[in-house]
Parts: sequence; structure tokens; C-alpha cells
Amino acid sequence: MTITKKVVFVAKDECIEELKALLGTMVQASRVEDGCLLYNIYQLEDKPTTFVVVEAWEDEKALDGHKNSAHYLHYKSNYEPYTADKYSDNLISLG
Repeated sequence: MTITKKVVFVAKDECIEELKALLGTMVQASRVEDGCLLYNIYQLEDKPTTFVVVEAWEDEKALDGHKNSAHYLHYKSNYEPYTADKYSDNLISLG
């Protein structure tokens, strides 16, 4: 079963560029992982402190592999000082 996630980060006003750079390190590294179907990061034009990550994985095994990768562990241990808020949703395919 495909797993699709949406994760929203709200950067602290003074940390927009730092969070943007950290999240940016995830894109190419994640896209080449086994089971990655989609990995995109968006910055809202009208709210530049807000970043939306949309990712899709073939299955739970692929997502677990991602969560154990070096780039994920680096991001996970470094994002909090730059972030005012973070929340995520799992999305269900209707088609």
C-alpha cells in the first residue's frame, strides 16, 4: 500500500534560510532511495516561513528505510532550533 505524507514546517522568522537549506538537503537524497515515489518541498509564496513537504513511498518498508537513512537522521536531529511549528498528515489515495 502506497504511503503519502504531507509535513508542514513553520520556520522561526529569523531562521527561514537555515530551515530551507536543511530541508533542501533531503530532496535529492530521498528521491534516490528504494521505494521513493515522490519527494517535493514547497515554500509558500505568501507565507515564506511555511514549508510543505509532500512525499510518497511504495510501502511501510520503504518509509522505514527512509527514516533510518543518514540524511533523515541528520535532518531529524537538527530541524527543531529553526522551527516554530511542525505538523503532518497521512494522505489516502482516492484513485
